[in-house]
Amino acid sequence: MARNTLAGKSTGKSKSAKYYASNPKAKKKKADYQKKYNKTAKAKKYRSELNKANRKAGTYGNKDGMDMSHTKKGKLVKEKASKNRARNRGKK
Repeated sequence: MARNTLAGKSTGKSKSAKYYASNPKAKKKKADYQKKYNKTAKAKKYRSELNKANRKAGTYGNKDGMDMSHTKKGKLVKEKASKNRARNRGKK
């Protein structure tokens, strides 16, 4: 089995991660909501569109740290995953 190249790369916890770590009830509530949301047709379509674009761009699963990101005009562009996810945190 291959070694996990991403192991031990964490540099700390965000405010929300600290909050959920110390509030198990809130963490469960969030997890339940997220589980329900991820099953919706809207969420599935969104994920499949981005996965398809990632595969086409050759960045899917190769650990290059890149993502496909939606622009304001609706186009898909290649962008660092951390930058994309930080900007879009909480948007759905």
